[in-house]
Amino acid sequence: MRVFVYGTLKPGEANYKKYCAGKVVDVKKAFVEGKLFALPMGYPAMTLGNSKVYGYLLSFPNPRILNELDVLENYQPSRLPAENLYNRQIIEVYEPQSLSLGLALVYLMALEQVEQLGGFLQPDGWWSGCCLTAKYS
Repeated sequence: MRVFVYGTLKPGEANYKKYCAGKVVDVKKAFVEGKLFALPMGYPAMTLGNSKVYGYLLSFPNPRILNELDVLENYQPSRLPAENLYNRQIIEVYEPQSLSLGLALVYLMALEQVEQLGGFLQPDGWWSGCCLTAKYS
């Protein structure tokens, strides 16, 4: 089970320890195509787009991790997409040298939802909840 993370689930961020530490079998720096927004609540949102969004590709041996991540991201597959905070989608992921790493799941937010929540664009494609987190390079 591969999931691209760009926010609080990244290594060193607020939710990594609780949801990912000890559960991942591989971590790779990566990027995807999209648009990244910081939300005033202290976490980011990603929408579809043609800019680079930087983060990490996490590989989990057990697909049941999705149950925990779905709760964190306020996503329920049985709900209509507009009723979820984030929706899961399969997206192509790239390594820093732009070679494809294949497909992975990502949690996306609808642009309308981002605007309602007061999100603001992160033009460099990197989000950090802590000023001490090393910027992607």
